[in-house]
Amino acid sequence: MPVDAWHHPIRPRGRALRGRTSSARDAATVPVVTSALSPQDNASAAPSPLDEQLRKVLVNGPRLVFVELVGYDEIWPLVYQRVATRLQQRLGERAVLVEHIGSTSVPGLAAKPIVDVVLGVGDPDDEAAYLRDLEAMGFELSVREDGHRCLRGHESGTPVNLHCYRPDAEAVRKYLVFRDHLRAHPADRDRYADAKRALAGREWPDMNYYAEAKSPIISEILSRAAGSD
Repeated sequence: MPVDAWHHPIRPRGRALRGRTSSARDAATVPVVTSALSPQDNASAAPSPLDEQLRKVLVNGPRLVFVELVGYDEIWPLVYQRVATRLQQRLGERAVLVEHIGSTSVPGLAAKPIVDVVLGVGDPDDEAAYLRDLEAMGFELSVREDGHRCLRGHESGTPVNLHCYRPDAEAVRKYLVFRDHLRAHPADRDRYADAKRALAGREWPDMNYYAEAKSPIISEILSRAAGSD
């Protein structure tokens, strides 16, 4: 599901959350909304392929969300570090990879005040190998799909999305490429921020729809990142 972390991992099409002043949950990878229908319009429209996919992978179903963005907060990398330390202490060698992803991982970028973390484990589908440990840490499973699990939790009062993949998953590679590119290229960082602001300040049927609506700008920036390698 998610490069919202950027674009949520749910390969279907999207979902959303709530934040404060301009975004609320970037992490992960989801498809792109092809229309700017309001939640009310969507409610009366025929079910889309994304609707069906979300019903299959969202543990608690789609959630109506008002997306707001806030200015970059220096607390976010500290929250990430606390989560990373706890994960490594709890899982040991099972935590093959732990990285801060999503908009909160890019200094100077407006974001939903939700810290996205990617956790690389041997086999995300083998829940018995790690899920109980994550739940004992206070995380709750929200997404279950082949090769990916997403859990929600909090650290020091800050919402956290934890994305579990194989460390060599393509979604993980894209998360890191996108993050590193935005950190090194202020112009693309600002371009991405402008695109997010145009989509924030309103309700979405689910956070994944908001994430999917960002697909065009994410794909554009990833293409530039690939060309600069």
